Order: sequence, then C-alpha cells, then structure tokens
Amino acid sequence: MPTSATSADTGRTPPRRRAATPALALDVQYAVGRSGLPAAASLRRWAGAALDGGARVTIRFVGAKEGRTLNALYRGKDYATNVLTFVYDDAVPLAGDVVLCAPVLRREARAGGRTLRAHCAHLVVHGMLHLQGHDHASPREARAMESRETAILAHLGIADPYAAR
Repeated sequence: MPTSATSADTGRTPPRRRAATPALALDVQYAVGRSGLPAAASLRRWAGAALDGGARVTIRFVGAKEGRTLNALYRGKDYATNVLTFVYDDAVPLAGDVVLCAPVLRREARAGGRTLRAHCAHLVVHGMLHLQGHDHASPREARAMESRETAILAHLGIADPYAAR
C-alpha cells in the first residue's frame, strides 16, 4: 500500500513545492562602529538575492586603514576602496569574503545623493556577483554586470545606481 496519495489516487492536485532557496551561510563582522550601517538581516537579504547557488560568505565592514591595507596587499592600490571580494575556491558551495569600507561607503553615498542603505545594498550585490565570477574588466562585461546588479536591486526595491550617469 502506498504511503502517500498522488493526484490519480485522490482526484486532487498535489500541493506545489516551493523552489529551494540557495543555502547562504553568512557571517557579518563590524570592525568599525555599527552606527548607520545595515543590520545582518538586511545584508542576508541582499546577499541572498544575488546568489545563484550555495555559499559561505563573511561580510566585513572595515575602517579606512584596514581597507587601504587590504587594497594595497591584494590589488597593489594604495587607497581604501568601497568593496573588495575574496574568493577562496570555486568549489560548491562557494566560499569567500566581501569587505566593505564604511568611510568610503558613507562618502560615496553622500556624493551620489543616495542613502547609505541603498549604496550598501548595491555593493553587497556587486561583491556577491564578483564572488560568483562576474567581472567588469571589459566594457561588455561591465554592461552585463551592471544590468544584472540593476535587476537584482530592482527586485529588492532599490533604485538603479547607474541611472544618474
């Protein structure tokens, strides 16, 4: 005797199963004061929206000194940048870090007339796409990545960060 009924057995349509959401193991670190920075729940939502598969990710907010040091060590650039992405391997699930420099984010948000929250969302999505292999080294890659970012942000209710250009 079967242990579960099928539509042929009962005449009813079986319930639909929701598609599985990719597993995201997220650690959030604040190496600077948290004032005004998004909470872990928002970061999880933004990172998850940009994720195509499973991943183990640390999102770390840093100050200008740490941001500058990391950018100099890993990219050879002697200044703090807004976001750095470190991919540890290409295994599944992915593993990596997204490092956000809080003072740079604040300055860019003010200069661009955007909220810090919207700018953080954009750069979390941007970092998560880098983690998955997206890049913007060529004009074609940049257009594709920007289009993807814009679509993800629209889904999250966040305005197109490139519209002002």
